Amino acid sequence: MFEFIQDYLSENPVMRLPIAGLIILISYFIANRFVVNLIIAFVGRTEQKTDDIIVQHIKPRRTALLVPLLLTNAFAYLIPAAQQTIQVGVLFVALWLGVVTVNALLNACNDIYEHRESFKGGSIKSYLDIVKLLVVIMGFILSISLITGKDVTGILTGLGAATAVLLLIFRDTLLSLVASFQISTNDLLRVGDWLEVPSFNADGDVIDISLHQVKIQNWDKTISVVPTYKFMEVAYKNWRGMSDSGGRRIKRALYIDIASIHFCDDEMIERFKQFDLIQDYIEQALARIEKWNKEQGLDPNVLANSRGLTNIGTFRAYIVRYLQSHPQIRNDMTLIVRQLSPGSTGLPIEIYAFTNTTAWEEYETIQANIFDHLLAVVPQFDLRIFQEPTGNDLSSFARSSR
Repeated sequence: MFEFIQDYLSENPVMRLPIAGLIILISYFIANRFVVNLIIAFVGRTEQKTDDIIVQHIKPRRTALLVPLLLTNAFAYLIPAAQQTIQVGVLFVALWLGVVTVNALLNACNDIYEHRESFKGGSIKSYLDIVKLLVVIMGFILSISLITGKDVTGILTGLGAATAVLLLIFRDTLLSLVASFQISTNDLLRVGDWLEVPSFNADGDVIDISLHQVKIQNWDKTISVVPTYKFMEVAYKNWRGMSDSGGRRIKRALYIDIASIHFCDDEMIERFKQFDLIQDYIEQALARIEKWNKEQGLDPNVLANSRGLTNIGTFRAYIVRYLQSHPQIRNDMTLIVRQLSPGSTGLPIEIYAFTNTTAWEEYETIQANIFDHLLAVVPQFDLRIFQEPTGNDLSSFARSSR
């Protein structure tokens, strides 16, 4: 068919350009309107998502430009004075259209990989970026060869002589390449990890890992961009271990007014026995104390010499039992209620435990509910929470002292 058209154009030189132009336009119309629409319609009816991703990235209407470009190259002989220029220009456009299409296919491969059900956040985007970079470099080399008419081998030889300059130009790319291998090999980062990078004021979820940069969406919804190679130079914290464990740590203290700490009297002990959580603890503790005092021959009425229950110790036991019975606290992880060094703000009673969820909102709700209860129950143990005096406190004291 094409030979017939060429013979016809040779016999009718006046009609050469109009007919060639018409053929090129018709070919583009057929490729763009019929073939591309047919492909899109076929892909849309399949149940597979892979072909949808490929079509979305390669953009068939853009790829359809190859048909008129190839025909333009074939008909370039019709204008002998500009034949070489037309062919070089057409091949140049076709070359870069091919480069763009190959890179789009690589992007499609990355999307297909990340949409798998077994995807766990390990990114291959950095490796695909390397391939895309090589494709672009090859496109530049072929473009220079096409425009200058020089052999590709000669161009590569010239580039070899400029190695030092190229290393300087691609310094960050080479550093990022090494860092990407380190990150992938040691599984240091994944998409979806919660990351803290103090030197870049970044604190949030990793949303993208590429050859040159890692994007982190901070909790205030801003985006921090960290060069990939910087992860081999700066300190950062990955919270993935916490997420994988299924438990999130509570580490907070209640500050008790030291002046409210004392031994328990009989009335307090009887009241504490009514608390279900520590009823058995009170009985067991009293039995141990009585046995020890008898063995040592000590008078239990002289508290300075003998052992006795304290309200602060009983309160710590209550917190332990309360946390152990809490449905949203994990008992298979560390659970400690301890005293820290007393200071100007009272005696800190620190709670160290883990919730059964790592979700931020749920975690904060659980933590708040626990401390709501403990703050409200403190007076039941004849204890007071330490609090710095406010202006209202000082005013009340001044009025009472008059």
